[in-house]
Amino acid sequence: MTQQDLYISRAGLEELKTELSELLEERKEITAKIKEAREFGDLSENAEYQEAKTKQSFIEGRIVEIESMLKVAKVIDDNNRVNGRVALGSTVKVEIDGQTKEFIVTGSNESNPAEGKISNESPIGRALMGQKKGDKVDIATPDGARQYTILEVH
Repeated sequence: MTQQDLYISRAGLEELKTELSELLEERKEITAKIKEAREFGDLSENAEYQEAKTKQSFIEGRIVEIESMLKVAKVIDDNNRVNGRVALGSTVKVEIDGQTKEFIVTGSNESNPAEGKISNESPIGRALMGQKKGDKVDIATPDGARQYTILEVH
C-alpha cells in the first residue's frame, strides 16, 4: 500500500512538529501516572489508572498519525505557484453570483472552509487548480452549477 502525498504549508508543518513534541512529553508524564496508579493495587476499580490508560491510547494514536503525516508531507511554497496560475498555496479572489470571495488553496489536512482555506481535492479547489486571472470556471455545487470568475491569484 502506498501512502498519498500530504501537502502542507510551512506553518502547518511547524504546528505538527510542535504537537508531536508536546505529545512525546505528555507520553512520559502519562507513563509515570500509569506506573503510580499500578502501585495502588486493584486496577479494575482504579479510576485514575483507567483514565490514564485511555489518555495513553489517544496520545499513542496521535503520535503514530503525526509521524505518518510527517513522512509523506510535502511543503507548499512559492515555487508551487507559477505563471499566475492557481496552485497549492495560492490565494484566489473570485466572483460568484455578484459576490467576491477569497480562498487559500491548501492540502486536505489544513483545509477549513470557515476560514476560507479550501482543499486542492475539494470540488472548488480541483476546479480552480491551474486556472488564471480572468478565467471563468463552472463548478457543480449542491445548489447546482455556479460560475466562478477568477479576479486575482497570489
